[in-house]
Amino acid sequence: MKRHLFLPLLLAVLLGSCTSEPATTTSGPSFHEVVTTRRSIRNYDATKTISEAEVRQLITLTQEAPSWANGQPTKYYVAMTPEKVAAVQELVGDFNKRNVQGAPVLMVSTYEKTKSGFFQGQATNEIGEGWGAYDNGVSNAYLVLIARAMGFDTLIMGMRDSDPLRTLFNIPDSETIMAVISLGYRAAEPNRPGRRPLEEIVSFH
Repeated sequence: MKRHLFLPLLLAVLLGSCTSEPATTTSGPSFHEVVTTRRSIRNYDATKTISEAEVRQLITLTQEAPSWANGQPTKYYVAMTPEKVAAVQELVGDFNKRNVQGAPVLMVSTYEKTKSGFFQGQATNEIGEGWGAYDNGVSNAYLVLIARAMGFDTLIMGMRDSDPLRTLFNIPDSETIMAVISLGYRAAEPNRPGRRPLEEIVSFH
């Protein structure tokens, strides 16, 4: 997959069109193919790099993700230097450390507390702080799909040591650390895991 192959389509999908004519693309896979070819990659090509400009473009597009009252609580702390990447690798467990060898970028995803799901400092329903995690998940979903559209691959890791990560990036206590996300290029084509039957996950009334 070529880098930026899907960007014209993705921009049309996320940002809309300025004209009354429907957005079209002349080449490249469809958004459906972006979704169905995105995988959790655990084998990266260490010979390929990603620039800061590309990461900025990725996160800028990710900001189009919806959030509670447009509070945009999600933040990303990006490790790109070899020293910083190596430091983060030590904080995701031995299993994940092996999985992300060769990934040139590692990102810590957080959300600001008491922002989503709150009004004037009070939780608006029983979910409470869970809405921050919800919005963070939506943002991360955008990120991994946009990354795939740009030709990159990702792995969302929930196994991580939050306290040392907080120290490493000077993350304030007002933010909850959710996940570490690797960004790179797949070294081999992974298998597609099976999916549950639709009847098990949806109920029509």
